[in-house]
Amino acid sequence: MRVLVADDQPDVLQALRLLLTDSGFEPDLVASADAVVEKLQEHSYELLLIDLNYSRDTTSGREGLELLSRVRAFDAGLPVVVMTGWGSIDTAVDAMRRGARSFVQKPWDDTTLVEILQREIEEARAARRRDAKQQREQDEARLIQRGLLPAGFPATATFRIAGAWQPASGFGGDCYDVLTFGPDVLGLSIADVAGKGLPAALLMSNLQAAVRAFAQDKARPRAICASVNRLLCLNMTSGRFVTFCYLRLDGERRVASYANAGHNPPLLAHADGRVDKLSTGGMVLGVFQDTGYEEAELPLSPGDRLLLYTDGITEARDPSGEEFGDERLAELLVAHRALDANALHQTIFDRVTAFAADGFQDDATLIAIEVR
Repeated sequence: MRVLVADDQPDVLQALRLLLTDSGFEPDLVASADAVVEKLQEHSYELLLIDLNYSRDTTSGREGLELLSRVRAFDAGLPVVVMTGWGSIDTAVDAMRRGARSFVQKPWDDTTLVEILQREIEEARAARRRDAKQQREQDEARLIQRGLLPAGFPATATFRIAGAWQPASGFGGDCYDVLTFGPDVLGLSIADVAGKGLPAALLMSNLQAAVRAFAQDKARPRAICASVNRLLCLNMTSGRFVTFCYLRLDGERRVASYANAGHNPPLLAHADGRVDKLSTGGMVLGVFQDTGYEEAELPLSPGDRLLLYTDGITEARDPSGEEFGDERLAELLVAHRALDANALHQTIFDRVTAFAADGFQDDATLIAIEVR
């Protein structure tokens, strides 16, 4: 049990060395707040035991409290026990607020002090074991979720597709899928489950299974939305919902038919620079069981580019708090509409990533489709 002990009085340090060594600890001793930080940068410890006062005739505890804040910024998980001969209730409360685990009054009782240190170390070890187990489970769940998403995109005579998914927290509520119905006919879905983390990921997997069950070759987009909505309403918890858009891309007829259930409207940029927003549809999924949906059909021409995305793209913020926004995304699509699917996707995703310099705050999915 390696511990770091800080006190400005040599006799106190010597007493603590003898006590802790005899009790099975391995103590390192320092006499100043700066020395504590230096030691923490050099070695790993299971606990930090610190005095609150380091200057002669100082009894406020300010030095130790400031040290606590420095330690917490450096290592938030290290258990810290503070001790002082000039303690007060206010000082103890302030120390706890700054991250101390226990407060010991000088002169200490040997048995009590040893019990406190052993308890804090054992609890910290147990917490690390729980964290490690949880991390393993999260890593496995993340791999499973990634495995549910398409590993690649099919290419047909008419369509080339490129896309990527960037979860905000390891897990994600974004979902997309591509189904092949013929040599040149594809079904494409994109969705965003409200919320983040594991609950959203579980709903995402349920949604994907429902879409694959209902999205048959001849099924109309509006019927798929209605069927998936009825199923989700039976299983959705209160306050949850899903935005969803389903498209049927028919290269033989050169049309895109779709229904949009409250999702960010996909953008269809034509070779001449016009942009159509695919917004026809209805309410988000998982709220009202009997909701009906409309669908629309748009002609496709060689040179058209279709962009599907979730709100993590348009709501990405720069360091000043400004959102990337729908208008900036549409302008970017038009400006680079001559690029193929891979280059278009990479260009736009790189631009959004650079804009959100501090990282994405929400799951972000972007899919680019090239019409040949």
